[in-house]
Amino acid sequence: MERKVALVTGGSTGLGKMAAAQLGKAGYRLAVNSRTDRGHADGLSPILGPEEGEVLRVYGNVSRREEAEQVVAETLAHYGRLDVLVHAVGPFIRERKWFVEHSAAEIEEMIAGNLLSAMWITRAVLPGMRKRKWGRIIFFGFGRAMEAPAWPDRSVYAAAKTGLVSFTKTLAVEEAPFGITVNMVCPGDIVGNNKEMLIDQVRMLNDEETPRGRPGSGEDVARVICFLVEEKSDFVTGNLINVTGGLDVIHPVSKRKHPDF
Repeated sequence: MERKVALVTGGSTGLGKMAAAQLGKAGYRLAVNSRTDRGHADGLSPILGPEEGEVLRVYGNVSRREEAEQVVAETLAHYGRLDVLVHAVGPFIRERKWFVEHSAAEIEEMIAGNLLSAMWITRAVLPGMRKRKWGRIIFFGFGRAMEAPAWPDRSVYAAAKTGLVSFTKTLAVEEAPFGITVNMVCPGDIVGNNKEMLIDQVRMLNDEETPRGRPGSGEDVARVICFLVEEKSDFVTGNLINVTGGLDVIHPVSKRKHPDF
C-alpha cells in the first residue's frame, strides 16, 4: 500500500518539527514547510532514522495565497498525493502588549500568520482530499480558545486564533461528507527547547505552575496529532483538544501596569 503524505507547515522548528518527526516515525512521507531557513529544515534529518519517512522540503510564506498554493503544488508534484495537513504556523509576540501598542505591521502579521495562512493552505489542499474522499487537517490553538475568552495583553493573537476555532468547526461540518476531518490541538505554555523534546526528557523536570507538575514537551502535542490523523479517527472531527497539563494560560487581568498608575 502506498504510504500517505503529510504536509507540516512551520515544520522546521518547535512543535511543528516534533509533529513532523513523529509522523515520519509513524511511516508518513513528509513535506516540511518553512519560509526560507534551510538549515532549520535540515535539522529534522537527525531525528528520523534512515528508513523513517521520506522528507521533502518546501519553502514559502503560507500567509500569502500564491506561496501557499505553490507549497501545495510542489508537494503534489513530488508525491502525487497529499493526505494530511498539520498547520503549525502561528506567529506569537512573547512581549506583553495592549492592543493600542501593536504596530499596524504586527497586527497584519498576526492575523495573516494565524488565520489567513490556515485558510490559504486549506483552500489549496482541499480539492485533492475531496477527490480522494479522505483527509486529515490539524490546526493549532491555545487552551480555552473554544470559549473566546478575554486574554489581556494578547488581543490580536487571541482574536486570530478564536477566529480559527470557528473556521475549524465550520470546515469540519462542510468536509465531513468527503471523509475529511478537521481538528485543533491547543498546547499549553510549552516554551523554548521543550518544544522539540520527548516526554522522557522532561518527565523528571519540575514545573510549579502546571498542575501536572512537569513541563510539556513537543512529543505531548505530536502524540495527539498522530492519533487524530489515524485511519480509525474518522469519527473525531470539529474538536479542540487541550494539551496543557491542566494549566490555564489565560490571565483574567492585564499583567502590565498602566503608565499613569
